[in-house]
Amino acid sequence: MENSTRLIQPPTDISSSSSNLISINLLRFHNPSFACKNVKLTFRVNSSSHPSQSHRPASTKQSTLVSLLRALPDWADRIKERGVKKKRTLYNHETWVQHRSSLRHVRHLASSLSSRVILSLIPPVIAFTSFSVLIASYNSAVLMHWLPELFPVLRASTLPYQLTAPALALLLVFRTEASYARYEEGRKAWTKVICGANDFAGQVIAGVGNSNDVNLKKALLQYIIAFPIALKCHIINGSNIANDLQNLMEEEDLAVVLGSKHRPRCIIEFISQSLQYLHLDEAKRNLLVSHLTISFLYN
Repeated sequence: MENSTRLIQPPTDISSSSSNLISINLLRFHNPSFACKNVKLTFRVNSSSHPSQSHRPASTKQSTLVSLLRALPDWADRIKERGVKKKRTLYNHETWVQHRSSLRHVRHLASSLSSRVILSLIPPVIAFTSFSVLIASYNSAVLMHWLPELFPVLRASTLPYQLTAPALALLLVFRTEASYARYEEGRKAWTKVICGANDFAGQVIAGVGNSNDVNLKKALLQYIIAFPIALKCHIINGSNIANDLQNLMEEEDLAVVLGSKHRPRCIIEFISQSLQYLHLDEAKRNLLVSHLTISFLYN
């Protein structure tokens, strides 16, 4: 970047000129340095008695049993997490035609093992099915007189299930509607962020016309483009923000963003700082600051 863009980058020398004071404070705000050092305390306990060796095999068997019981839920969770991180494309006319096709049931049946809903139901279904098989086997053994007569046959009334089934169905419907409402709310909020970024970028392009602000204007537009990406990486777990922003920001700016605690707010600080360095009159500057507040902070 040129000198005009270096003003908004964190300086490497703390004793630089006063024009870099805002960048120094920004760097200190997002990358605080602590003078204290980590102190490691070590405690040594001397005892003449040693733990019994007879408890080790039992603990080993218990850990093996726990690992076997957790094998299936862990496998289902790993597949579900991979499905969450998988990128999904929006529907267009061709995909809608494919979705309405009569062969969609065959396609859904073939891809049922990769469904996150079915994978989330596999562990509890197997657990309750195993418990049911155990109870049925016990009752069969009692009815066939394989067990002594003092063992009773286990029976349960169907009345509780009949009374709770309508309430359970209503709860499932309400939960589904709440899930769709949360999705719709998130989609609207994200649309506001994208529209706000586009509107603010248009205001910058139309309002900044000084020839001395060409490089700074380019950097400011890059910051505006980087904000939705940083916000997306901030709310999605496992996102690689360094890979997404490496082509939009300079290395020094990207290092400050990666080291900050709240990365989208750090980019807003860069945008606000860049507006202060533009050669504009106060009316236009205040107008852009107000658009920044409305577009990013209020949304």
